[in-house]
Amino acid sequence: MYPPELTKPMAAELTSAGIAELKNADDVDAALARPGTTLVVINSVCGCAAGNARPGVKLALQSEVIPDRTVTVFAGVDSEAVNRARARAADFKPSSPSFLLFENGEVRYAMHRHEIEGRTPQDVAFRLVQAFEEHCSKKEA
Repeated sequence: MYPPELTKPMAAELTSAGIAELKNADDVDAALARPGTTLVVINSVCGCAAGNARPGVKLALQSEVIPDRTVTVFAGVDSEAVNRARARAADFKPSSPSFLLFENGEVRYAMHRHEIEGRTPQDVAFRLVQAFEEHCSKKEA
């Protein structure tokens, strides 16, 4: 477990952008039980989370088509929530940071650490937006 004084600003980078923080397995189950699309951001203390993943997802969420809800769990902090999210995506290798896009509780898209590190936030955002456009409904104005 990482100390809160280290991870709190990293978590706040996402929650301040409107991404809901999930702390336990029940939170994950409740989020994924809701109909529609849910993006789960598995946050991390690593450099690629800071430099690419968190900025990339914030950019992607500015697009016209986005998931119905976006949530985050923090690897090394919220172990129960992370383990449940990963269990719900058992066909995908665990990775931190990573993104899991669920539709009606089923994984439709995953982006792993090796697809994040070495990329720019814009690259990450571009790939997420492609997944959103494929799997999420366009919001009515």
